[in-house]
Amino acid sequence: MFSVCACAHAVEYTEVNPAASTLSFTYNQMGSRVYGTFGKFVGVLDFNTTHPQNARAKLIIDLDSIEVDDSDAKTELPKPAWFDTATYPKATFESTQVKDLGNNQYLITGSLTLRGLTQEVEVPVQLKAENAVGIFDGELTLKRSDFKIGLGEWADSVVSNDINIRFRIVAPER
Repeated sequence: MFSVCACAHAVEYTEVNPAASTLSFTYNQMGSRVYGTFGKFVGVLDFNTTHPQNARAKLIIDLDSIEVDDSDAKTELPKPAWFDTATYPKATFESTQVKDLGNNQYLITGSLTLRGLTQEVEVPVQLKAENAVGIFDGELTLKRSDFKIGLGEWADSVVSNDINIRFRIVAPER
């Protein structure tokens, strides 16, 4: 005799596939949109669709892996006025709370540490399940001044204070 469970099927995601995941940003400079990515990051994930409020996520970003479509920016961004990657080689996001908004949408609150400064951020995330893989898409806007990015002559420059961050974290079902 077989029994049928009327409960929802729980799906767990505990590994991040960095090769399939992306972390990008855009900003405005002198009226033009500049696009960039971070090529190296490590993600730690513990997400169960039945109990998303217990989820944990951590992302450690190698700031030297920055790629931008502007050669001057590629040279300048690692310098002390910007990311200062010699002193602060990594940025870290660590979740502190996950709120289920329904329809596979979540609000993840966490601490973002960049240049030795930590700020609480809220990140709206959409989860899409495709072929035994979870795709977590999210976007947020940071103020570079909150993290003292673009100091000195750049503080009131032609580079926008708003930096749009987008990510796609890909994780296989467990």
